[in-house]
Amino acid sequence: MADFRGTYTIMVTPFDADGAVDVPTLERYVDWQIESGIHGLIPLGSTGEFMSMSDDEIALVAQTVIDRAAGRVPVLIGTTAEDTRAAVRLSRRAEAQGADGVMVLPPFYCTPTDDELFLHYRTISDAIGIPIMVYNNPAVANVDLKPALVARLSQIDNCRYIKESTLEVTRVRDIMRLSEGRMAVFGGIMGFESYVEGAVGWAAVPSNGAPREMARLYDLVMAGQLAEARALAFRHFPMVDFVAGQSYVAGTKALLAAMGLPVGAPRPPRLPLGEEGVAAAKRLVDELGLKIQTTTA
Repeated sequence: MADFRGTYTIMVTPFDADGAVDVPTLERYVDWQIESGIHGLIPLGSTGEFMSMSDDEIALVAQTVIDRAAGRVPVLIGTTAEDTRAAVRLSRRAEAQGADGVMVLPPFYCTPTDDELFLHYRTISDAIGIPIMVYNNPAVANVDLKPALVARLSQIDNCRYIKESTLEVTRVRDIMRLSEGRMAVFGGIMGFESYVEGAVGWAAVPSNGAPREMARLYDLVMAGQLAEARALAFRHFPMVDFVAGQSYVAGTKALLAAMGLPVGAPRPPRLPLGEEGVAAAKRLVDELGLKIQTTTA
């Protein structure tokens, strides 16, 4: 089974002026991320606006990223659905498209019980042969997968990773301990802190704009250079804050636009940032020296 480690970008989905998926920009974006040293890519997560996309668009984005990455880094596809049958279908398709894994939120509307959550993930696992990254994001999913439940989910064959998107960084150690090492943890919000607690990766939004720097954060921690890693993290905290909160999609897209990669506006009902937000994005780009550069044709 695949071994996922490092900083993986939770990718935005580029849209053109008409609101359609912008495939050429997506391809350029994939190349730049990989050439910048990112360790993996995850399209069609919350930042990728999967909930605002048609089934055909989801398939297009997944295939484009998988094909463009061409095995250079692992690609996990977001396959979240409220209906377990739909999540199975999306996950099977992602595997057939060549995905290295899938990332799956729990059902987010029906407020499932622990037994129902276990059934959901076990059913998906039984249908595919690639790893599942369980995605815990109680702020948006209406469900909190606490460490004891995550330990139970770790008994499912393909549930080997979790993106832990709470501010309780101690959950990293609790999940590792309670699952007896079966469930590897990716931080979802607190990258540096999660690494220090023992996370094997960071499923990161900030690496949309700073893939090289966020990948280096992992490398520094793994090398035991914590002082350097802390300094790097602290320098980029203003950017981390900028792409957090309710406007995380709009903020991330504004940051990329300020760097010279227009990726379109978020889809309604999300709104793009106003003038103040756009100006703040430009200041961050200047202060941090962020830029887009690719060499792949």
